[in-house]
Amino acid sequence: MNVLVTGGAGYVGSHAMRRLLAGGHEAWVYDNLSTGHRAAVPRGRLIEGELSDGESLARVLRDRKIDAVMHFAASALVGESVNNPALYYRNNIVATIALLEAMRNGGVWRIVFSSSCATYGEPERVPIDENQRQQPVSPYGFSKLVVEHALDDYAGAYEFGFAALRYFNAAGAAADWTPGPLGEHHEPESHLIPLVLQVALGQRKEITIFGDDYPTPDGTCIRDYVHVDDLADAHLAALEGLRSGTAWKLNLGTGRGYSVREVIHSCRRISGREITVREGPRRPGDPPELVADASLARSTLCWKPRYTEIDEIVQSAWRWHSTHPRGFAYVEAKA
Repeated sequence: MNVLVTGGAGYVGSHAMRRLLAGGHEAWVYDNLSTGHRAAVPRGRLIEGELSDGESLARVLRDRKIDAVMHFAASALVGESVNNPALYYRNNIVATIALLEAMRNGGVWRIVFSSSCATYGEPERVPIDENQRQQPVSPYGFSKLVVEHALDDYAGAYEFGFAALRYFNAAGAAADWTPGPLGEHHEPESHLIPLVLQVALGQRKEITIFGDDYPTPDGTCIRDYVHVDDLADAHLAALEGLRSGTAWKLNLGTGRGYSVREVIHSCRRISGREITVREGPRRPGDPPELVADASLARSTLCWKPRYTEIDEIVQSAWRWHSTHPRGFAYVEAKA
């Protein structure tokens, strides 16, 4: 297939892009590089543009003879979404509707959408399955849920085929560095594993644990960390399985949770470095435990995560961060 990967210069999108090309598909990245990185995209595969630019999108869909879209482009910081909800409604909802309209007008009806477990909000029970009520507690989570509803409507009215993949905590870095290194680089960084590894590298003084009195075995929050390569595999499987009218909403996770302290201990083991920890108060809206029931994705996509142990995930992340302490700035400087 010919595939357009929106937001493909970002973390998960760039890994999915590599998986598409390795799987024999033709693919191009459509990204404004506001948070993505040019060096994360294979040469000749980047198209710079805005999702809100309908004419540009229509031209790309037509000229590249696009068959399907993988949609990763979005603002994705929960705290920022609370402080600046307008940005999230504009980037995540309005821009996605512009994309869907460009697809509809261009006769492109297959889309794999990067959704989030943030659509569930405070879980009713753990592990979380797809039948739980979706009550997001942030504009970020709400924006993802709105797009899911829009996809339902487009599937019903226009026979779109879609997969909304609700992933839990994306983590790790590419295991295969062919044709080049690929990993995680956010500014600002908000994910736990790279933050802890920045302490190991001396880039941060300490890591703060936000709350140590949760009803969990060690008092810290528990999360389900899913390797970015496993996410890429799931996106490819979903893309290849889509049919007209398909409406999949699937959790992506390992089904196993690790606490903040367990992640820190893993980072110490893998890096062999001292990591200073500071205890802090709880953050509002942090549930004690978020773990996926991903059995529906396993049966629907024949997908099974390859990385389920936290040390495996941290090892891939450490390989990237220890050799690229400045992230893609290092790669771009060498180019």
